[in-house]
Amino acid sequence: MSTLVLVRHGESEWNRANLFTGWVDVDLSDTGRQEAAEAGRLMAEAGLEPDVVHTSLLIRAIRTADIALAEMGRTWIAVRRHWRLNERHYGALQGLNKKETADRHGADQVKVWRRSYDIRPPRLDPSDPGHPAHDPRYRRVPPDQLPATECLADVVDRLLPYWHDVVAADLGAGRCVLVVAHGNSLRALIKHLDGIPDEEIPELNVPTGVPLRYELDDADPCRVLSKGYLGDAEQVAAKAAAVAAQAGGPVGDAGSH
Repeated sequence: MSTLVLVRHGESEWNRANLFTGWVDVDLSDTGRQEAAEAGRLMAEAGLEPDVVHTSLLIRAIRTADIALAEMGRTWIAVRRHWRLNERHYGALQGLNKKETADRHGADQVKVWRRSYDIRPPRLDPSDPGHPAHDPRYRRVPPDQLPATECLADVVDRLLPYWHDVVAADLGAGRCVLVVAHGNSLRALIKHLDGIPDEEIPELNVPTGVPLRYELDDADPCRVLSKGYLGDAEQVAAKAAAVAAQAGGPVGDAGSH
């Protein structure tokens, strides 16, 4: 078997403030740093020894990986970062308060923007300083691949090439692989691995800072043999419910971190 571990970054400062974050580069809160350390402790206690870690280009994921690896005494392992693991781009919603946005546009409209699989929020204008075309970390990404907004279906499409070409290759080489990313990029990957239908994926919540371990077939890294979160099941459920509670959403709300 090959082992894949997925970790959603710890709480960020904008998560704490209940703001749409997306591709905006926001650091962890004190709680987020504690969650990252706890993720490392849980992996160490489970006897997991990652050989390589993959993160997005956003500091909240990078910091979570660094803290977790330090907790495990494995800061020396190979690290690979890629924009395809970034959070979903929330377009013109980025930086807005989720509850205030629901009050302004109506809860039903915001629910569609947040939870629909294939409906995008309003686009960010290309001239906006926050557009990724103006960020030096994306200067080598073809301009037509840089999003101004995304739905989850878009995240699936841009993540899967990296999964097939890089992450799955690491797994096929017998490595224990750790991926530290975001709520929606991990939901996109989980959808692919678990074969979750489009109409059911809006109900999936990924709790912050809790390692999700997959055991995969060596010969076929897309074939799941077993999976499960590390740690106390009640605490994991409570953390998933906390994601759902943002902006007054139901338990099925997948968040936007």
